[in-house]
Amino acid sequence: MKRDTLIKNAKIVNEGKIVEGDILIEDNIIKKIDNSISVKSADIMVIDAEGNYVFPGMIDDQVHFREPGLTHKANIETESKAAIAGGITSFIEMPNTNPQTTTIEKLDEKFAIAANASYANYSFMFGGTNDNLDEILKVDPKTVAGLKLFLGSSTGNMLVDDPKVIEKIFSSTDMVISVHCEDEATIKRNLETYKAEYGDDIPMELHPIIRSEEACYISSSRAIELAKKTGARLHVFHLSTGKETSLFSNKIPLKDKKITAEVCVHHLWFSDEDYAKKGSHIKWNPAVKTSKDRDQLWKALLDDRIDVIATDHAPHTLEEKNNNYTNAPSGGPLVQHALVALMEAHHKGKISVEKIVEKACHNPAILFNVEKRGFIKEGYFADLVIVNPQSPWTVNKSNILYKCGWSPFEGNTFKSRISHTFVNGQLVYNNFNVLDVKAGQRLTFNR
Repeated sequence: MKRDTLIKNAKIVNEGKIVEGDILIEDNIIKKIDNSISVKSADIMVIDAEGNYVFPGMIDDQVHFREPGLTHKANIETESKAAIAGGITSFIEMPNTNPQTTTIEKLDEKFAIAANASYANYSFMFGGTNDNLDEILKVDPKTVAGLKLFLGSSTGNMLVDDPKVIEKIFSSTDMVISVHCEDEATIKRNLETYKAEYGDDIPMELHPIIRSEEACYISSSRAIELAKKTGARLHVFHLSTGKETSLFSNKIPLKDKKITAEVCVHHLWFSDEDYAKKGSHIKWNPAVKTSKDRDQLWKALLDDRIDVIATDHAPHTLEEKNNNYTNAPSGGPLVQHALVALMEAHHKGKISVEKIVEKACHNPAILFNVEKRGFIKEGYFADLVIVNPQSPWTVNKSNILYKCGWSPFEGNTFKSRISHTFVNGQLVYNNFNVLDVKAGQRLTFNR
């Protein structure tokens, strides 16, 4: 049952400020924000948020929820539950499912699944291939988040490696083109070198040597060069190297940028020193690199060369992950723990809560022109997260919500916890309990 809600005494984090006050939610929107709001109705739910932050719900611009076709790993229902538990109220899902989302028909099928299954708001990227330009041109940019190209192979074998095709795609669409940048030839050459030495049992710590800084920089610099040549609107996913940060600018506001960048939580948290303990559980593409790379990613994030924080949530089963190097797939689950991990960085003095909200909530909304989300404003959809900054808890099997049942953060104690999540004005998560309320709606775009 829908109930109007009054959140009292909150530290409201929005547009670079923290303001103490109240938020009134009516139906699915933020009706009023004020220093003090009083209501007489007995039907209204009142939550005292004293000492706690209220953030806009995070908008995660890069997730892999594995449906259709790979649902032994995850599905939209299970992973959207984990997302709302982690304070992510909207997600944009990637096209490398089975079948791939490279036709309008397959895209519409995904939207139909999400309409029935999703606890969070949703949209999808349309996948580009070497031979589907006709389908790309049919995509309505007002109803779809954008276009995704794999310029380095990853899960789902969607590599786009024909330079003429890439240039044609860049020249033919006004949509945001999001790219995975790793140079395939460099990776193959490195992999063959180490396979000759180790066979399939390559030590996991060689992953960032195989999927190297060079592989990332060659690919991302080429993509940027082509975007400048064609005028394309380019968004480079999951930067992992310090060297790549030099390719991006902070000289103009995000809304005016044609070339933007994202960093993921795992590249801000882990380094190559963690492979010895975590092994394949931190095997991602692109690879987690050195602590120096991590420091440079933080620097670029904080000085606004990097625009967005995301998760690249990409679950696999433990059985799959526990294979040897060449057979263990890359990727891991993150949506449930991304925001509390960022809050941990805040507690360590690395980032302000205002900056977390800017990069994880405001900027994805600006970058993708998401309609009436990503901010705490009157008239906007009430996607809100209450964060208790001093309520420690430890990640373990009993509180992990991912279908795959594991997390690279297992055993980690976080100081902050998410106490409440609202999606479109409905309370969907309350202190470790996901409520049986599928309040998610399809994202719409101001384009």
